[in-house]
Amino acid sequence: MRFANTSWFQPPTLLLTGIPGLEAVQTWISVPLCVMYLIALLGNCTILFVIKTTSSLHEPQYIFLSMLATTDMGLSISTLPTVLNVFLLNHREIEFHSCLTQMFFIHTFSSMESAILLAMAFDRFVAIRNPLRYTVVLTPPRIIGMGLAAVIRGVVLMIPLPILLKRLPFCKDVILSHCYCYHPDVMKLACGPVRVNIIYGLSLVICSFGIDSMLIVISYVLILKTVLGIASGGGQLKALNTCVSHIFTVFIFYVPLIALTVIHRFGTFTSPLLHVTMANLFLFLTPVLNPLVYSLKTKQIRSAVHKVFKGKRNFLK
Repeated sequence: MRFANTSWFQPPTLLLTGIPGLEAVQTWISVPLCVMYLIALLGNCTILFVIKTTSSLHEPQYIFLSMLATTDMGLSISTLPTVLNVFLLNHREIEFHSCLTQMFFIHTFSSMESAILLAMAFDRFVAIRNPLRYTVVLTPPRIIGMGLAAVIRGVVLMIPLPILLKRLPFCKDVILSHCYCYHPDVMKLACGPVRVNIIYGLSLVICSFGIDSMLIVISYVLILKTVLGIASGGGQLKALNTCVSHIFTVFIFYVPLIALTVIHRFGTFTSPLLHVTMANLFLFLTPVLNPLVYSLKTKQIRSAVHKVFKGKRNFLK
C-alpha cells in the first residue's frame, strides 16, 4: 500500500487480523466459523418465525425475545463479510470508511442488545413481582416504545464514534487486532489527540452498558427478594426457572464484553491471542447460544418449534 509522502495521513485501507500464529490453518478455522454463523442465522430466524406464527407466543416475554433475536442477527451480519474474508479468502484489507461503517453497526447492535436485555429483566421483574398486572403494565404500545428507545439510543450514542475517528490523523501501523473494526482498536492507530475519543468512549460504556447492567442487577435483587417471600419451595423454583434463560444470556453477553473492554484499556502487555479470543467470544457467543438456550430451556418455545417442524414434515409427506 502506498500513502502520501507524509507521516500523517488517513489510510485508504486498514489490515484486519486473524488468529496470530495460526495463519497457515485459517482456511480450516473458517469451517467452524461458517457453522457458527449458520447456527446463529438459522437459529434466530427460527425463533422469529416460531414467535410470529404461534399465537400463544404473542406475549411480552416472547416479543422481547424476538427483538433479541433480531439484534443478534444484525450483529452477526455486521461481522460476517470481514470475518469470512479474513479466514476463508485470506483477504485482510478493508476500506477505511467501510471499517468505520462496520464499527458503527457493531457498536449500535451491541448497545441495542444491552437495552433489550434490560427490558427483558424488567419483564421478568413485573411477571414475578406483580403477575396480575403483567399485561396491564407491559402493553403492546409500551413494548414497542421500549424497542424503539433501544434502537434510537444505540444510533444516537454511536453516531459520534466514526465522526470523531474521521477527524484524526494516522501515522502508525494500519494493522488492527481483530477480524472486524472495533472502536478502541481503530483509535489506537491514530496519532492525533484522542482524549475526546477516550472520554466519549468511556461515557458510552457508563451510560449504556454500565447503567444497563446495574439496573439488571437491581431487577434481579428485587426478583430474588420477591421469590424468597413465596411460601412454597416449589413456587420459588418455578419462579426462578422462568429467569434462567435470561440470566444465562446476560452472562454470555456481559462477561466477554467486560473482559474485552478491560483488555483494550489495560492489557498493553497481554498476548495478542487473548485479544482475538475475547473479541471473537464477544461477537460469536451471544448470537449462537441465545437461540439454543431459549429453545432448550423454554418449554413454550421448544413445543412451538417441534409443532412447526412436525407440521412441515407432514406437509412434505
